[in-house]
Amino acid sequence: MAHRDVVFSNAMTTEAMERAQAPLTSVLAVVDSLPGVSVQEGDTFGFDDWSTTISMRGFKVDLDEQQLGITVDGMPNGDSNYGGGAKANRYIDAPNLGGVLVTQGTADIGSRSNEALGGTLNFHTDDPRPNRSLSLLATRAAFDGAKHYLRYDTGRLPGDTHGWLSASRQSATDWIDGSGRNERTHVATKFQASVRGLALTAYASWDDTHEDNYQRLFSAQDFEADPGWDRLAGRWTGVPHLDQAYRPAWSTLRENAFAYLKGMREMDTWRVEVGAYYHGNTGRGDWPPPYLVDVVDDDRAETEHVGGRTVRGGVPRGFIYFVDPRGVALGPAPGCVSSLTFPYGGAGPEADPACHDANARAVQSYRHTHYGKTRRGAVVDVEWRTRLPNGMESLLRAGLWLERATREESRDWHEIADTRIGPAFEHVPYWEQYAYRYPAETRKWYVEETVTVGRLRVNVGAKGHRVRIQRDDRFGETPDASADSDPRVLFSGGLTVETLPGLEAFAGYAENVKAFSDLLLERPASALARLQPERARNVELGLRYARGRVSLAATWYDIAFENRIVFVDSRDVTGPDFLEDTEGVYRNAGGVASDGLELAGRVRLADSWEVYLAYTGNDSRYAGVGGDVARVGDIAGNRVTGVPGDMLVASVGWQNGEHGLGASHKVTGTRHVDLANRWRLPRYATTDAYAETAWALTGTWALHARLTVNNLFDVAHLAGTAGNGAWLGAPRTTSLTFEATHGSR
Repeated sequence: MAHRDVVFSNAMTTEAMERAQAPLTSVLAVVDSLPGVSVQEGDTFGFDDWSTTISMRGFKVDLDEQQLGITVDGMPNGDSNYGGGAKANRYIDAPNLGGVLVTQGTADIGSRSNEALGGTLNFHTDDPRPNRSLSLLATRAAFDGAKHYLRYDTGRLPGDTHGWLSASRQSATDWIDGSGRNERTHVATKFQASVRGLALTAYASWDDTHEDNYQRLFSAQDFEADPGWDRLAGRWTGVPHLDQAYRPAWSTLRENAFAYLKGMREMDTWRVEVGAYYHGNTGRGDWPPPYLVDVVDDDRAETEHVGGRTVRGGVPRGFIYFVDPRGVALGPAPGCVSSLTFPYGGAGPEADPACHDANARAVQSYRHTHYGKTRRGAVVDVEWRTRLPNGMESLLRAGLWLERATREESRDWHEIADTRIGPAFEHVPYWEQYAYRYPAETRKWYVEETVTVGRLRVNVGAKGHRVRIQRDDRFGETPDASADSDPRVLFSGGLTVETLPGLEAFAGYAENVKAFSDLLLERPASALARLQPERARNVELGLRYARGRVSLAATWYDIAFENRIVFVDSRDVTGPDFLEDTEGVYRNAGGVASDGLELAGRVRLADSWEVYLAYTGNDSRYAGVGGDVARVGDIAGNRVTGVPGDMLVASVGWQNGEHGLGASHKVTGTRHVDLANRWRLPRYATTDAYAETAWALTGTWALHARLTVNNLFDVAHLAGTAGNGAWLGAPRTTSLTFEATHGSR
């Protein structure tokens, strides 16, 4: 449960946590049982990245904020935002997960992330198996869930090389009305070799995903009225105002290719590791706005409707809802009152077919936001162990991380060919709204000295990084911009002391900073010169005990988060902001103060039984909003949105070889949705259970079966939050998996 070679709080996932999740499920779900961590996914299998949120000690990853670091085998994931970012679920297939190490608060000084204000989640890929084997896996699940997976482990090859290759295909509908399409193809390989004392590790993955999204609810009354509907629809009506909520047109398409190669050499008192990586990301986000954007001043048929040209850039003049048979824009009948009340409170007469002549034709857009990202980087870690006088030992660590990245984002608008029939759209866009390019450079270094004197271990470290971001407007409509994150040195330190056999006391302090994200450059009006990077000071004290069948940990923490960056909108928008052309700005607005207690324990009652308990009590509150009270509101003292006040996990498992049973029960405390804390989500509890067994078949074949049930008692609840809304949580979901294995597993 605790990593004994470090002086900060951390936790590692267990095999039982992984067994409680079906192979269809995202790798993010396995960390939800760890103390201090809350993972909320709107989709029952974690397909929908749009509705996925993670919180830990008052820090979050959601649509609005990215404050937790994510790494894959220690390599940086880039960032976690929806527009061009990627979480670990894009890089790792669930059957290939080797475990997750979560370092909260005073995260390891060497973790490579520009977002690690509140800690890092390091996802480990599974190592190759020592013997040659073949695994064939098939899963069938609720909501048309299906997965087929193949993995071949090579066993030992020349040069003491071991490796595996895997491929999978999975699919499911949404759980609400079954109209959503979710598909994923994943191919991966990993090899480890030893060449003349050099330990080499190589990993590569390719992931192609199509996800149809869920929508948030924006009031407690909506949830009470129907806790099983997110207000998206699976039927095309032919009325654009209604069809903007057509689920199959709310889509996320992403393709990620990720690879790294690293080598490690140990020489007496030295250990050196060098690595290089590549990440390529392309994708698209879809929405169906209920109008055409008027971007050309026409005195006859609307250019946006009749086609023939694509307008690049420009300022919208208004919206076109209906046209006559010649393609000329129409307004509603004078004095007509709209009868449309759904969605988003309804619409005015300009969008209501009843307010137009029978010959009027409704028009609608299909909006594409295109994302692309390329990252190339290198990492170096060096350790030097020496013996000092008087029996002391020294471990000096140092490292360097260099990365060059380019993110591209553009948006174009296509006309839906015939709104009476369906969402099929014209291939040539009528408007290209914008096209930006965001180059970035990252340079990060760290150095840490750890001295061990008997049972006492003390470390002191420093780190610093400089991130330079730029924006190039390919249309030349706004001035190019750039910004540098604060390069000042950040300090950390800690100590552990073994007071009794198996019992350690530890204390830690760390200063963390989040580098400027290029998202800040999307708003040209933001006064970047006056912005300060977000910073956090983390303090923790704790005890951990590990001996025999018992492992226990207790951690108290106190965090001061300063210079919180928020987007201050200049106007209020009801429903989706399809244009996203508001004149808002990013500003520093106070901070967050968090403190809490984390308790965890694992006990083996016998060779086959294990009990796990974890409790988190967390109090995270906004510490002020500076000069932005007029727009953000006076929220000082309010609880941070989306962060549970407390959590409790209790699980029990029995495992005897390939036969096992287990259940895990998690209670998630109250959370607030809005900054003003007017909408509070009630406490809820869900239970996951699994049963598995295996049979020996002919020759060296074996068949393994696992039944998994998530949210066993079908508890209706609200899951992740973002932007004054909350997504519905998934209902009871049953999965049955069969895995045939040839050779040694």
